[in-house]
Amino acid sequence: MSSVNVNDSAEVLERLARTGLPAAEQAVVTSPGSIAAAMAVKVKSLLAYNFYNVRAVQINEPGTIPTEIGSDMTAVNLAESFLQAGQLAAGTIVVICRVGDKNVFYAKA
Repeated sequence: MSSVNVNDSAEVLERLARTGLPAAEQAVVTSPGSIAAAMAVKVKSLLAYNFYNVRAVQINEPGTIPTEIGSDMTAVNLAESFLQAGQLAAGTIVVICRVGDKNVFYAKA
C-alpha cells in the first residue's frame, strides 16, 4: 500500500469521526517490541459480577503447566452477565485482549 493511500485513508477516517458517522473499518498496528494485543492469562479469582483478577502466563513445552508471570490485573468476561456474579472457575486459562481501557475475554463457565 502506498503512503498516499495510507494518508488518504487516515484523512477519511478523521472526517468520519468529526461528522459523527461510524467508521467502517478500524485497525490496530503494532511494531516489533510493542505490547502484545492479546495474551494468555490464568483466572485467579472473581472480583465482582463478571470482573475477574487474572495473571499473565507463559506457555511452556507440551505437557507442562503454564508459568505465571507478572502481577494481577482485572479483566471482564463478556460471556457472563454484567448484572450477576460470575461462575468461571479459578485456574481457568483464557486469552484476553485490550478493548479501550479494559482487558476482556470470552469464556463460558
